[in-house]
Amino acid sequence: MSDHYVKVKLQLGQMKSVGDDVEKQGLDTEEQVSSPPASVSPDPSSSNTTAGRDASTSKHRGKSRSKQGKHDKNSCGKHPSDSNRSGILQIRGTGKMLQGKKETNGNYVTLHHPSKNIQETHHEEGFKLARKRRPVTVDTSKAKTSLEALKLSIKQLKWKEFPLGRRTACDIYWHGVSFHDNENVVSGQVNKFPGMVEMLRKINLSRAVRTMQELFPEEYDFYPRSWILPEEYQQFLTQIRMVKEKDATVNPTFIVKPDGGSQGDGIYLIRDPTDLKLMAGSQAKQAVVQEYIQKPLLIDKLKFDIRLYVLIKSMEPLEVYIAKEGLTRFCTEPYQEPSQKNLSHVFMHLTNYSLNVHSGNFVHSDSQSTGSKRTLSSVLYRLAAKGVDIKRVWSDIIALVIKTVIAVVPELKVYYQADIPPGKPGPTCFQILGFDILLMKNLKPVLLEVNSNPSMRIEHEQEVAPGVFEYVPSPVDEEVKVGVIRDTLRLMDPGLKRHSISQPKAGGLEHGEEIPTEAESQDRNPDDGGVLPSLCLKQVYPKYTKQFNYLRLVERIAALFIRFLGVKGNMRLGPTAFRTFIRTCKLSNSNFTMASVDILYIDITRRWSGATPDSREAGMGLQAFVEAFSFLGARRFKSLALREQVVSLLELCEAQLESQPGVEDRRSVSCSRALPRSVKTVGLTNPQLYSPAPLRRAASHDYRMQQRLKPRSLRANVDN
Repeated sequence: MSDHYVKVKLQLGQMKSVGDDVEKQGLDTEEQVSSPPASVSPDPSSSNTTAGRDASTSKHRGKSRSKQGKHDKNSCGKHPSDSNRSGILQIRGTGKMLQGKKETNGNYVTLHHPSKNIQETHHEEGFKLARKRRPVTVDTSKAKTSLEALKLSIKQLKWKEFPLGRRTACDIYWHGVSFHDNENVVSGQVNKFPGMVEMLRKINLSRAVRTMQELFPEEYDFYPRSWILPEEYQQFLTQIRMVKEKDATVNPTFIVKPDGGSQGDGIYLIRDPTDLKLMAGSQAKQAVVQEYIQKPLLIDKLKFDIRLYVLIKSMEPLEVYIAKEGLTRFCTEPYQEPSQKNLSHVFMHLTNYSLNVHSGNFVHSDSQSTGSKRTLSSVLYRLAAKGVDIKRVWSDIIALVIKTVIAVVPELKVYYQADIPPGKPGPTCFQILGFDILLMKNLKPVLLEVNSNPSMRIEHEQEVAPGVFEYVPSPVDEEVKVGVIRDTLRLMDPGLKRHSISQPKAGGLEHGEEIPTEAESQDRNPDDGGVLPSLCLKQVYPKYTKQFNYLRLVERIAALFIRFLGVKGNMRLGPTAFRTFIRTCKLSNSNFTMASVDILYIDITRRWSGATPDSREAGMGLQAFVEAFSFLGARRFKSLALREQVVSLLELCEAQLESQPGVEDRRSVSCSRALPRSVKTVGLTNPQLYSPAPLRRAASHDYRMQQRLKPRSLRANVDN
């Protein structure tokens, strides 16, 4: 028994000594943290108490702590109550606050629901709930060549990938070619817009830019003069003949690009129009002929171009982002101005990677500043070292991108409403585009083309042994492309969506959706864990709305065009719908009768039908409608310039439509699924209406109800 007593006594002594050390450390920590600032005079009683505490024995530690606690309560100016027994202890070096209740014996009991900092506690609890939300799901079954970069991006974001698809809906669908890669998507987000592939073909892009050049010739001088073959072949011959008659020494060079070509396939240079290859068997070749830029900027005596990645995050309201980093692709043969001898030297004149990679001079490099493919920043740094104003160059490139997007958006809206008309379930859309830009010797950027499916491959083919090729990683591609895809996904994270819904005007003057900044995106992304870099995508629109919004005239014309389309899914305006447009906007008079309207419709439609033989439908397309609209403006406002004529006619038509409450919008086009005007905002009290499908169903039902209340004569005039 005595041995057991000795053991117990030793254990109690050890526990007591350990407790004394811990208490002493805790008191020292409290003294250091709770000491008053220099600007406040210390309480002498506090120092006396501290001195007494240091000199006391372990028998009186409990009392000294009790007195110190009482002094602390009185110094805070609190009256004795249940709440004044709570105290706050700050742990040094951690920034944490312990809040508890003090008992009569001087011990602290932690409170589970502190009365102070309730808002901070709720914020922390909300953040924990956000971190526990389900991961974003991505369907990558149709990703194709961008799969490896996409996998890396999803892994960095800690999202969930479905490489074989999924029976239930995913948050994001990543398509490799077009919007129609998967026809069964009715919700979520798709990385392709309907009609983008068709819109960015060489001919359609040239037509869209040409329309803008007619309205804004100075603003759209970044695109080379172009002719569409075969329909404009005679015009091409006539203009070349006129140039040579004016100056016999001038011998311009032209570059021919097949309409559906890609990766440099089928591109060639000519100096004589007779060298044009107009026929492919028994069919005429669809192509674009452009003026060749004979004086490009050179680096190391080599011609190069810029591949810049642009994200269209939304079309309504228009949101455009530009990647801060891009690629530069170099030719592999020193540049010389074109002559009859070197026209066929593709490695000298064409910058396409898919062509130059087969050259014996192509250099694969792991460095970002050397080789035949380099980062854009390395080239800009090199130009800056030579005194080039890089800010000015970058500003010109941003302007080029915004203006080009503004040129193609009107037609894209027509494609979109045809594939996903209001009332039909469908996803929202976003897309990464590849802009190919050439810098001239005077540093002016020139648009070469826009790719709807830019290569996102992060490996390249390399000969590892004689006759043996395999794909090896490309550090330069991975550095640029993975960042673009990853940050595109971050911007499209459904967890970052705001519930602000509005219907912007056709001109894009109003923007109801709030745009998260780079810092907000990082703070609000619960999956990054603070380890992801800052966004590599920079918002340029609507950031620069004031500078470029006046260019969106054709978009307002497209809004009128879509408004009078009669049948859902239609992309062409029938004769009845065109007459309804004229009658509704009151554009006919004694000098311009409805018979003249019919003749105008037939003439323009017939001419454009020959220009677009592969069109899916008969009738008047948007480009033909723009031509008819310009004709009507010139007829009504003869004394004004072309742009003022169009603006005046637009204002007239929009005023007529606003003054007629019986005429409702025929369509509601929004890739962000904004709330149609006909839907009552009261319905937003139901959370389910924030999803796209119920909004469209509500809009469709409301539209049908309004149509039933309209006079039958109006319906007969509007519908085709």
